[in-house]
Amino acid sequence: MTRAPTISCIIPAYNEAPRIGAVLAAVKGHPMIDEVIVVDDGSADGTADEADRHAADAPALRVFRQPRNGGKTRAVARGIAEARCSHILLLDSDLLGLDADQIGALISPVTEGRAEATLSLRRNAPLPWRLIGIDYISGERVMPRHLLADRTDTLQELPRFGLEVFINRLWLEADLRVAVVRWPGVESPFKHEKRGGWIDGLRADVAMLGDIFRTVPPTETLRQIRGLRARRV
Repeated sequence: MTRAPTISCIIPAYNEAPRIGAVLAAVKGHPMIDEVIVVDDGSADGTADEADRHAADAPALRVFRQPRNGGKTRAVARGIAEARCSHILLLDSDLLGLDADQIGALISPVTEGRAEATLSLRRNAPLPWRLIGIDYISGERVMPRHLLADRTDTLQELPRFGLEVFINRLWLEADLRVAVVRWPGVESPFKHEKRGGWIDGLRADVAMLGDIFRTVPPTETLRQIRGLRARRV
């Protein structure tokens, strides 16, 4: 008999003290999540302390502190190394409007056997991704842990924002069935809102694109979009 999937929720966080509490309130105690792992990536604003406050009454919530800011991929690699379950749920720490129902909607295609992996499609995802029905760089996704468990050293070497396209490559190589779950009530703050202005926000967006294309060439990103759409269930 096949064992039911178990879920480790991994939340990398960097300077998200004002927002991470709402995300943790939605995930801790969720009946479909077996453990929650927060990896504070060298924050200077008390993010880890805020996570510790939530962990005080949630035995399944563990908080790990990176000694310095190393980027999202390294924080996620730490979370994967600490995870104990068969599957991982990746969540960004700055989500707005996240609730238990939308978390359940993202997990259930995997636990019910309808898909091997899932991707979220947030309300404020870029318009092109909403039009084609898939956000190939969504940070909110569910997948088998074994795909990454033996690759944490590789993750450590990826550019800061190369994680999602690297995962896409693994999904396509494994020919996973992928469910896209629309999150009409969830948003992610735009970078200019977090960075204090349009110029700094634009610089952050350009840096993110640079990391993506250092991880996979532009032609592969197009193949990833086509491949993920072809594997939607």
